[in-house]
Order: sequence, then C-alpha cells, then structure tokens
Amino acid sequence: MSRRRENLVVGLDIGTSKVAALVGEIKADDSIEIVGLGLHPSRGLKKGVVVDIESTVQSIQRAVEEAELMAGCEIHSVHAGISGSHVGSRNSDGVTAIKEHEVGQGDIDRVIDAARAVPIPADQKILHILPQEFIIDNQEGIREPVGMCGVRLEARVHIITGAVSAAQNIVKCIRRCGLEVDDLVLDQLSSSYSVLTEDEKELGVCLIDMGGGTTDMAVFTDGAIRHTAVVPIAGDQVTNDIAVALRTPIHHAESIKINHGCAQGESADGDNIEVPSIGDRPARQLSHHTLANVVEPRYEELLGLLQGELRRSGFEDLVPGGVVLTGGSAKMQGLVELAEDVFRMPVRIGVPQYFTGLEDRMRDPVYASGVGLLIYAKQHRFEAHPEYRDTRGLGGAWHKFRSWLSGDL
Repeated sequence: MSRRRENLVVGLDIGTSKVAALVGEIKADDSIEIVGLGLHPSRGLKKGVVVDIESTVQSIQRAVEEAELMAGCEIHSVHAGISGSHVGSRNSDGVTAIKEHEVGQGDIDRVIDAARAVPIPADQKILHILPQEFIIDNQEGIREPVGMCGVRLEARVHIITGAVSAAQNIVKCIRRCGLEVDDLVLDQLSSSYSVLTEDEKELGVCLIDMGGGTTDMAVFTDGAIRHTAVVPIAGDQVTNDIAVALRTPIHHAESIKINHGCAQGESADGDNIEVPSIGDRPARQLSHHTLANVVEPRYEELLGLLQGELRRSGFEDLVPGGVVLTGGSAKMQGLVELAEDVFRMPVRIGVPQYFTGLEDRMRDPVYASGVGLLIYAKQHRFEAHPEYRDTRGLGGAWHKFRSWLSGDL
C-alpha cells in the first residue's frame, strides 16, 4: 500500500534503554493513525546523552528499518526526542509596542524575540520557547492576541535550553543513518501531548516521565507549561540495585524487575522467584518481599527528589490535578500507592491517547514520548528548523535556494 509522503510524520524516541521509531499517517479528519513501529535496545546512551556514536547509529538504523518495513514506506526525516541532566529551563518576559494598534504576527515575533533575550552559557542552546500568556495593556491571560487592539504587548514564556554538544551528537547520529532532523523535542514535552488532558493542563498537573536513564518533570497550570526539570535517576539505577543486592547479572536483574518488581513491600505477595547467579553457581529462590525491599528504597529516593523539585518550583500547591506518571519505569506494581504517599495528592499512570492503529500495543507508558512526538510533529509540521538540517547535500542546496527566494539569506 503506497502512502503519500506529505501525510506521514515520524517520531524517533532515542532513550537510554530503547530506540523507538514510530510512523504516523495524518488522516482526512486530522487524526493520526500509527502505521509503523520499530523498537530496538539502545546501546550508546547513558543518562539520555550519547556516549557511543557507532552503537547509537546502529540502534537507530535497526529501529527505523523495522518501522519502514511495517509502514511500507521510506523514512526521510524525523522529529527526535532529547533529554538529559544538561537540560535547563527558565521563565522570561518580553515587552514591545504594538504597531498599527492591532496585534499582528510581526508583533508576536518581536515580543517573543524580546523575551528570549536572556543570558545563556556559550555551551547551551535554546530548544524551545513556549508561550505561557500574553498581556495587552495590563489585560492578562490572553492566549491568542492576534487581531486584538492595544498599545503595549507583553509575553511570558518558558525557555528550555540544552547542551549544544548533546544536541549535535543526536543530530549527527541521525544523519549517519541517512535521515534529516525536523526538530528536537524535549521528552517530557512530547509525552505531555500524548498522556495529558486539556482539563489537567488547565487545572494544574505535574507530569513525570520515568525512563531508563533520566526522570523528567513538567508542571502545567492554566493550560501552559510553567516548570521543567530532569533528575538523573531512573530505571537503570533500580536494575543495578537489584543486580548488586541479589548478586545476579544485569540482564537477569532487568528481567526480574520487569516481571516481578514491586515498589511497595505491602503489595508484594509471598511467592518465591528464581534468581540466576553469577558464573556457574546454581540459581536461588528468593521471596517477593526480599525483592521489594531492594526496589522500594530506590523509588522512595527518586520520588522524594521529584517532590522536592516540585516544592522548590513553587507550584506544589497549584497542581490540584495531581501527578501523572508515565514512561517505562512507571510500570511497577505498587508505584501509584507509593507516589500518593510521597506527594500527598492523586496519582495516575498515563498511557498514550489521541491516536488510532496498533492500539493494543501502543497503549503502554513506554511509548508516551514516541506517540507524543507524532502529535507534536502533526501540529508543527509546517514550521521549519533549518538549524538541524544538513546544508551540504542537494537537499541543503534546495533549502538555501528557497531561503534566498523568501529573503531569509
């Protein structure tokens, strides 16, 4: 079955534990149908950052090939996720005069430029500038100012930055696979597109994306993102704790965590599990309670760090929508109950929504960021980000020619 290239969007979730390539087709009713999925273990990342380019390239290549085969199409460009402890954020304001006394797109561009004029270290770059609200002549809470009358326009924005080297290495790995990068999207931002409801964003909610190498937080109030943070503790640390405490190889510890892990000792049953030993020693039988006693302290530590971050942000009392946990490491028995004890507010597990196709497989927190990348790509597919484009080849020459025609060069 042939598919029209302009109707396809591709999300590439490059995580510490997995690389997921998702192909979505935009239907006539503007919905997204997932038509391709490629999944491969990630070998070249640590805590969300590329540490081995060759291994990362191989993981991306295999995931993309699998997605192409399932979707029956060729992938040329992707929206890719980015995370890591190098990510930073801040809120900023900008002010400008309104020309012609009616807000136009040019006024919005100028006030956003004014808001982004903040000092940023030389080794950092801006990943996102996310408008929170506009103010016209002291009238606050304006979402869409175009066409409104006034003299003075203000903008409040949330600026997300990341290390230049981390972004460049991700782009380099993707280009080595013969692909272009349409945009780099912060992981928790993309996850918010797939697991949060508009009501939660309006009321106030804290999203926590628990991956393999990092745990990412985003706080929303009044429909806009207000705070983001990254904690460099996640599922891999739990796996390492199990391997050390139970004296079992890492790959067996990961399997034990997935199949038998429990974040709360009270929820563990009394059955025994078989734990393979290191070397040629015989396997042992250990109780679920023993495993829970290893897992629970690490999750308590992580949730405590996140609760402290939420308190420092100043939004702890402004999220009546509670906490939404998503990501692969959120699939842990007893985690919701433990999180409710720590945060003292409602907690739920967020699974991807707002799509069709492969639903039996994709309704899983593991794919929250990947599905979110597709939704983000659909909403932003007409916005160009030439900084991620390779301008050396024929495609780059055409991009330069189009930029010259439009007066951008």
